[in-house]
Amino acid sequence: MTPFEQLDAWIDTHFDDEVRFLQELVRVPTDTPPGNNAPHAERTAELLAAMGLEAEKHAVPEAEVKAAGLQSITNLILRRRYGDGGKTIALNAHGDVVPPGEGWTHDPYGGEVVDGKIYGRATAVSKGDIASFTFAIRALESLGATLAGGLELHVTYDEEFGGEVGPAWLLEKGLTQPDLMIAAGFSYQVVVAHNGCLQLEVTVQGDMAHAAIPDSGTDALQAAVHILNALYALNADYLQVRSQVEGITHPYLNVGQISGGTNTNVIPGKVVFKVDRRMIPEEDPTEVEASLRHTIEAAAASFQPPRGGKAIQVDVRRMLLCRAMQPLPGNQPLVQALQKHGEAVFGEPIPAVGTPLYTDVRLYVERGIPGVIYGAGPRTVRESNAKRADEHLQLDDLRRATKVLARTLFDLLQQA
Repeated sequence: MTPFEQLDAWIDTHFDDEVRFLQELVRVPTDTPPGNNAPHAERTAELLAAMGLEAEKHAVPEAEVKAAGLQSITNLILRRRYGDGGKTIALNAHGDVVPPGEGWTHDPYGGEVVDGKIYGRATAVSKGDIASFTFAIRALESLGATLAGGLELHVTYDEEFGGEVGPAWLLEKGLTQPDLMIAAGFSYQVVVAHNGCLQLEVTVQGDMAHAAIPDSGTDALQAAVHILNALYALNADYLQVRSQVEGITHPYLNVGQISGGTNTNVIPGKVVFKVDRRMIPEEDPTEVEASLRHTIEAAAASFQPPRGGKAIQVDVRRMLLCRAMQPLPGNQPLVQALQKHGEAVFGEPIPAVGTPLYTDVRLYVERGIPGVIYGAGPRTVRESNAKRADEHLQLDDLRRATKVLARTLFDLLQQA
């Protein structure tokens, strides 16, 4: 048997163990918010240790976690050193996830296997990738081959809030400095670029009043709607701004959360809404933020309160700024190896594309570490079921992605 056939055979033999490992990861909730994620890190480290893989636990100080809007974080690093020379390759997957939301027909924390699919929050993104990365490492080590360089598995817990106390924290503390990296993905496309994201919190302050005499106050909700209409109108303009990166189309804006008011019979005195603006790689984040703030300010200035009513006050706070990921020249060995083995395992060409999402990989790339995104999942991001009700992962996709990763790592860590 060739080394690649041996890797495939080991993964097939141990695939039931991989599925059980993923089920255990899914059964410990990591909803973010609220972001109480240290218990999941403890359980993950325990499961890794049972397989002979001892992970370092790096607890982020409580003050830093709270400042980031979360409750607890322990990031994990599993280090495996194989030989002198060669590259150190990091594999990064995040354990934090968005809350399940409504519409589930399967237990979001059950890890149920039905008709060849495993259901649960984060099966697709990205606890499935923690499983594929872990078992790719185990398969590689089963060969007993002479290798150069080493591997690191980074399991972090701040992707949903931007990564600043996840991978960024590990990098800033000097706890890791890999030469190359592969980040958790959404599909078996090789993703080499992604959008940026700007999130703003907009607070509209009016003047609360009794609903029976609405003209005695200034309706913050009406003012917010006025501003929202101006923001949503920008999406028509964004359609004309096209990216040159395959897989990425144009910028767009969404309002994902609105809150305000005190009771049904009261004119709302305050409304808060949160804006998510996706930026294509060609855009300048500073200019994008300045333009959005100008739109909000102009709309607020044009809102007319009732005669004699108070003018509205508007406050804009930046919540998140994630820069777009642009490919670094040094990512070619990763791209070529993943495409070669992806085609061998899946039986079809594997494209290298951009994605409109944003991920933690940008935090490595910003520091000059070439990286790509590759994950256990279907052909495209759109099919991935990420962040949706009944999120699931096809077990065949998990099995094949693990094989592609193991083969790729073997290629990249060959003794010179």
